[in-house]
Amino acid sequence: MIYYVWPINHNWRTMSDLTLRRTQLATPASDEQMMASAAESAADEVFLDLEDSVAPSAKADARQPLIEAAREHDWSGQVLSYRINGIDTQWWYNDIIEVISEVGEEIDDIIVPKVKSASDIHTVENLLEQVEVNAGLEVGSVGLEPQIEDGEGMHNVHEIAHASDRLSSLIFGPGDYSAAMGTPGLDIGQFPEYPGHYWHHALSEVNAAAKSAGLPCMDGPYADIDDTEGFRESAERANMLGCDGKWVIHPSQIEIGNEVFAPDPEVAERADRIVEAYAEAMEEGRGAVEVDGQMVDEATNKMAQEIVERAEAADLL
Repeated sequence: MIYYVWPINHNWRTMSDLTLRRTQLATPASDEQMMASAAESAADEVFLDLEDSVAPSAKADARQPLIEAAREHDWSGQVLSYRINGIDTQWWYNDIIEVISEVGEEIDDIIVPKVKSASDIHTVENLLEQVEVNAGLEVGSVGLEPQIEDGEGMHNVHEIAHASDRLSSLIFGPGDYSAAMGTPGLDIGQFPEYPGHYWHHALSEVNAAAKSAGLPCMDGPYADIDDTEGFRESAERANMLGCDGKWVIHPSQIEIGNEVFAPDPEVAERADRIVEAYAEAMEEGRGAVEVDGQMVDEATNKMAQEIVERAEAADLL
């Protein structure tokens, strides 16, 4: 498998300041204690949620605790994002204006839920640019992470993935997607009776779109927080399909997610040997080299380089 490493915000095209997005910790913006704990967690990304985890009557009031948390806590070493409400609601407009105007310099990304088409991203981007200008921020400093959650979004996912240079990742949302597709059951992401991997097609489609645009693909949550083995299996399946990380909705899921979406230590060590051996071969004018009994060419070297970068970011090398 090829592992990808992504910078801290949408400026991923520079391939500098590499960081991991193995785990995205969902944290209600209305809960000050949970946000404080999230800042001290080992999650690669924390997103402060103004959407599903906040009651409609509390959405407007939740912006201020989010602003205070972004300002007061130390988010260094983590991607700090927040999820706005959908653009078909009355709240999204001020979700952007109030938060970015106050703490835009602290925010890496905005998660945009229920994205149906590229025009949804353009709508958010147009407002965000004006807020950045008025707040004295660098235009383009805040990235966007579209969330694919229904059939229309899935139909347009490749167009969405290429909608803007601001995009930092593409996220699959199994909960709302299940509802939109009319699937049975009430447990997000859990269909044990299905003969195979239930989300194989959906995740493959989102991942293909993400990778066509050079973006990481993030899998959504596993709802049963007491079923750590079920979470591990869900993460492993997403990893096998090429996803780069997964949402976590409880601290108990963070360590597992960080482990699953990091390179295997033995693979990382072999990749490191490949990179070193290939570099020596190039210096000597040879186009291929043998490592551990197998021939290594340029394609293998590229895969090894990406694994080494990810392993170094995870402190495995």
